Amino acid sequence: MRTAYSVETVRTAERSLMARLPEGALMQRAAAGLAAACADLLGRVYGSRVVLLVGSGDNGGDALYAGARLARRGAGVTAVLLSPERAHQGGLAALRRAGGSVTEPSQAAEELIRRADLVVDGIVGIGGKGGLRPDAAALATLAERSGATVVAVDLPSGVEADGGEVRGEAVRADLTVTFGTHKPALLIDPAREYAGSVRLVDIGLDLPQEAELEALQHADVAALLPLPQAESDKYRRGVVGIAAGSARYPGAAVLAVAGALRGGAGAVRYVGPAGSAVIARFPETLVSDRGPAKAGRVQAWVVGPGAGDDAATVAEVLEADVPVLVDADGLRLADRDAVRGRGAPTLMTPHAGEAAALLGVSREEVEGARLTAVRELAARYRATVLLKGSTTLVANPEGGPVRVNATGTPWLATAGSGDVLSGLSGSLLAAGLTARDAGSAAAYLHGLAGRYAADGAPAGAHDVANAIPEAWRDVRS
Repeated sequence: MRTAYSVETVRTAERSLMARLPEGALMQRAAAGLAAACADLLGRVYGSRVVLLVGSGDNGGDALYAGARLARRGAGVTAVLLSPERAHQGGLAALRRAGGSVTEPSQAAEELIRRADLVVDGIVGIGGKGGLRPDAAALATLAERSGATVVAVDLPSGVEADGGEVRGEAVRADLTVTFGTHKPALLIDPAREYAGSVRLVDIGLDLPQEAELEALQHADVAALLPLPQAESDKYRRGVVGIAAGSARYPGAAVLAVAGALRGGAGAVRYVGPAGSAVIARFPETLVSDRGPAKAGRVQAWVVGPGAGDDAATVAEVLEADVPVLVDADGLRLADRDAVRGRGAPTLMTPHAGEAAALLGVSREEVEGARLTAVRELAARYRATVLLKGSTTLVANPEGGPVRVNATGTPWLATAGSGDVLSGLSGSLLAAGLTARDAGSAAAYLHGLAGRYAADGAPAGAHDVANAIPEAWRDVRS
């Protein structure tokens, strides 16, 4: 599992470690890791052209010490100082001793950037707020357009470490070399797309057990997935109820059932007006026209996909004393007090537009501050919230680490894909997973299935559903 920690936690851990180390040792560890990463990118260090964009403070110091190491190996290294009076003096001295040179923003510096093989972004550290100042932004734009490989020190300058917001101009890196732990911005969009690939350098930080963010990997998901035992029957494996679809949107019901059938539960019960379409596609489905309360035994419900304006069914499902997943139209129709008052777990799965409507803000505000939005929504509804998107986030109402998932592909932005995810998540709920684990594991499998279904070409939601078994086998292998 990958984890990310807040700026305050990282700085506390750094202070504790520095108190036990010789002065400057921690920065040297970071600089050594940064220089090694740069050398790997360059391939041949001797004779290469490296430009350091250096701001004030320790971030710039890391860049300067790393530049000194590259200069000793024969690279031509120039540091462009954006705040010469506040540049790290020890790093400057080391660079000069190694044969590097120093300049300030100018036409000559701009020409150096245009001709560089590698540009190192040491402008702003993890405490930066807001976008880059105009002089720094101009150099960052030059670096992006130069054709040079851009390496960010700890975090791309201009993005905000704790929330992943990008509130102005920022560096777009090909590689970010981060120290001690991932920072939330390296895992959450929109900042994540500025980071490029991420390389973590261990500098010996002693971090708390509870992180700010968690990103599951194959082994973590494999440990969550339900497996039938010799004595299992369909009821012991879990039965998921699907209350979805309408005369206008029968396909939503079919796709939600498709996801549920591949999610590990022993049986799927369908309730709604699309029974004929569901049974024609999936004859193993248990179809009822008597409403959720009389449909028969279930261990979890999925309600909302393609529901249109059927508020009565949504309200009836929310009264059930089993875990409930609310998606799509159900999010609009669900009474907030009814959700808040439930005794059993609730999992809500909005995309950014739906989350914006529930929070009373613009979609752009949600997309620009995804971590804030998912936490606020979970607290407001006292429910676990899965905020869909390029980086899907899962937050619990009582707080704790937010789960982040990035296994997907842009090809998943297709009609019905979310319905498949709802059915898959609901099936895992019925199998006994917590709302947080069910949402996290389902998002991970759904993202992998999207990759396999697309394989570099357009794919429909039914293709994604059909690829879930392949994703399951991959995770379990």
